[in-house]
Amino acid sequence: MLGVARCLAGTGVVGPVVDDRDRRAGLREGSAVSCETVHRQQPGEGERPQQQADQVAASHVVQGRRPTQCGAVGQTGGMLPRGVRPIEPGPGQESVWDYPRPPALVLSDRRVEVRHGDVLVASTRAAYRVLETSHPPTWYLPPDSVAGGVLTPAGGRGSWCEWKGQARYFDVDGVERAAWAYDDPTPGFRDIAGYLAFHPALLDCSVDGQPVTPQEGGFYAGWVTDDVVGPFKGVPGSMGW
Repeated sequence: MLGVARCLAGTGVVGPVVDDRDRRAGLREGSAVSCETVHRQQPGEGERPQQQADQVAASHVVQGRRPTQCGAVGQTGGMLPRGVRPIEPGPGQESVWDYPRPPALVLSDRRVEVRHGDVLVASTRAAYRVLETSHPPTWYLPPDSVAGGVLTPAGGRGSWCEWKGQARYFDVDGVERAAWAYDDPTPGFRDIAGYLAFHPALLDCSVDGQPVTPQEGGFYAGWVTDDVVGPFKGVPGSMGW
């Protein structure tokens, strides 16, 4: 059984879509935006441990030589900003400098939870990760995973993402502008239409029980966990990353 990684090659709009639950998921090495086939696991194939699913799929999304230093183009087509020294990932880890730009959209079966104090805001094993160069993943949870009554439309303006389009914001259990969603995202991100992203600096987020550390800087809302290494955009001096 085959699935297709969807993208708009040459438009500068999106990266590939991959399913973390496909243990044999893979895209052609070194291409962040080429439309390739993703091979789903066939009956009888041995499953890898569940906790390895994200790392396996994402490594295939962006497999190839890491972008090189100071303007030299690597196999992935990217460039490392001057002075950046990526941390070498260990077993079971990913480097954000191996993530593509435009970003990739990756479906995960890991247990993702969001809480506000004693209130369980959302819980799912069907979240998407958005993986973009230099950023820790941003997680998008399906609307039916969110508890009733915890979301209210937020005041103020929305925001515009160059990759995903127009976002609108929500207050979460009284916490102002702690979540957002794309009701009508760009074509490559239609799978997360209506999905909710939650700001880990404002709420308590976890992945497979591990508490999430917020991405530094306040502006971005990536989720830092032990299986993702940087350095991450958001630290002082990283504006150009």
